[in-house]
Amino acid sequence: MSNKSPPPRPAPRLYLATPAIDDPAAFVAELPGLLAAADVAAVLLRLKETDQRTMITRIKALAPPVQKAGAALLVEGHAELVARGGADGAHLPGIAALKEALPSLKPDRIAGVGGLTTRHHSMDAGEIGADYVLFGEPDAKGQRPSSQAIAERLDWWAELFEPPCVGFATSLEEAHDFAASGADFVLVGDFVWSDPRGPKAALIEVDVEIKKAHAAALAGQEHG
Repeated sequence: MSNKSPPPRPAPRLYLATPAIDDPAAFVAELPGLLAAADVAAVLLRLKETDQRTMITRIKALAPPVQKAGAALLVEGHAELVARGGADGAHLPGIAALKEALPSLKPDRIAGVGGLTTRHHSMDAGEIGADYVLFGEPDAKGQRPSSQAIAERLDWWAELFEPPCVGFATSLEEAHDFAASGADFVLVGDFVWSDPRGPKAALIEVDVEIKKAHAAALAGQEHG
């Protein structure tokens, strides 16, 4: 029996949530520059609700520039549109939605899940085949756990379970904390798009910050 510790987790990568997309044209023009500027693993496409055909057209417009940059495109909800739009997977809002979507997504596409209010729900999601679990997103009323509670949940998951965990960060500080707590990915969205310097500067800054936090956490473990 070797008592070597497991290899350190790789540095977390960014998961970029789009604003609600109505007209993708302007966004398609901006996206390649953003994805080239930082280490973005995946893009979460939030679509304005409309008819299915229009939503599929929007997915088809955004999938190629995202995939060309080496990132995955996931659609928020709407698992039934993923294959038809050429996306890589769906992000689902809870266990029931995950169960319903798995047959249409597996084995070729990614099924991620959020809305996991308890540890038990999180474990269920992992057991039934979620490709990642997301902690910290706001509920329907806009409420979310404290940053500390989210960091603790990420730390617990990273310690015990195989599937990747994602921390939903609403600020640079949260991105730092979640990267230090063992998140495999840090989901960023609104605070990047609303940054007065523009989204590219914000994205570069948060990418540097999560890598720094991860490196510091690893150094702390080695000296601990």
